[in-house]
Amino acid sequence: MILDTCALLWLAQGANELSEAVRKRIDAESVVYVSAITGFEIGIKAQKGKLKLPARVTDWFGSVLDHHDLEVLPLDLEVCIDATELPAIHADPCDRLIIATARRRRMPVVTADPVFRRYDIEVVF
Repeated sequence: MILDTCALLWLAQGANELSEAVRKRIDAESVVYVSAITGFEIGIKAQKGKLKLPARVTDWFGSVLDHHDLEVLPLDLEVCIDATELPAIHADPCDRLIIATARRRRMPVVTADPVFRRYDIEVVF
């Protein structure tokens, strides 16, 4: 299971936006992942002032990963190329990389973004 950036932020903030069923599913997974691109996306949001964090992005991200026992999936060449070959449904390059990762690894994605469903991946929300 991969958390989209919004899902990671919600989990870090107490998961009130996530349903009880989704929180239980996350808790039941042996490993829950975030894409490395999520670090980039959160850093950009913080830099632009769209996201206020209580610590530097590196420190905040590390503490969230540790607290929720999350693993980071690196971006490899295959995923990066796959993201360019996806149908042009979603314009956000960060989301395209998360979608490509989910497709390549055959993992569901926790996200509120309805566009993800159009890529033939399992969406959990």
